[in-house]
Amino acid sequence: MANLQGQNILFQISARNLSCITMFLPIFATLFCVIYSVLYDFKESTATHCKVKNYLPSISSAIGGFTPQRYVWRICIALHSAPRMLVASSYYRFHSDVHAGPRNNLYQLLVKICISLHVIENLALVLLTFISSTENHAVHENSFIVFMVCSQVYMLLTCFLVKWGRTQGGRKFTEQERQSFKYKVALFIFNVSAFLTAVYLFFRHNWYCEPGVYSLFALFEYLTVFSNIAFHGTAIQDFGGYSLFMIPPDTKSA
Repeated sequence: MANLQGQNILFQISARNLSCITMFLPIFATLFCVIYSVLYDFKESTATHCKVKNYLPSISSAIGGFTPQRYVWRICIALHSAPRMLVASSYYRFHSDVHAGPRNNLYQLLVKICISLHVIENLALVLLTFISSTENHAVHENSFIVFMVCSQVYMLLTCFLVKWGRTQGGRKFTEQERQSFKYKVALFIFNVSAFLTAVYLFFRHNWYCEPGVYSLFALFEYLTVFSNIAFHGTAIQDFGGYSLFMIPPDTKSA
């Protein structure tokens, strides 16, 4: 790695700060859209075809049905999508720099699949953000399905690759790696559990039209989103000691 001490560094941001910004933007956007919808568009945002009493808007309703919520959501997701691509590129090196012994070819193939899922997840999120359910329901719905499938398979593969790559050849986890892996597994399990609960509540609402069930669906939808963000936030631990630099092209390695 180049020794940059004394060099003309035009820009520098730590990976920790970049990851925090990438986490903050969707968290802020989600909270803003939900809270603003409850305060100012409560009746419209919580209405369902059953016309039963509900207390919380779904994320699709909160982010796409009203303004200024729609604008805030789109701006925040657009701003966070580019750093997400940088993180995906970083994770490619993070995983692929490991040699997994006799089955290294399989390991490297899984790395490529994992990072591709990360990129597709991000692109699907951008697509469902800028095409709301009221504008084109089919595109929004299919984008959401792609987002969820890629998200959960990506999380599963990431846990598998971290365990395989960081413990191959008898190597032991460092304390930081162990903690990051533990959080990843816990957040993956929580995310899948919250999503399956949300799916059950969604169908229960459609089948029985019980008061408040749609609100429980919305709550577990929020938990699914926040656990997804938190999983990606484990990059803070994985890349905590790294920084992103912008330096002149003639900077030489020491």
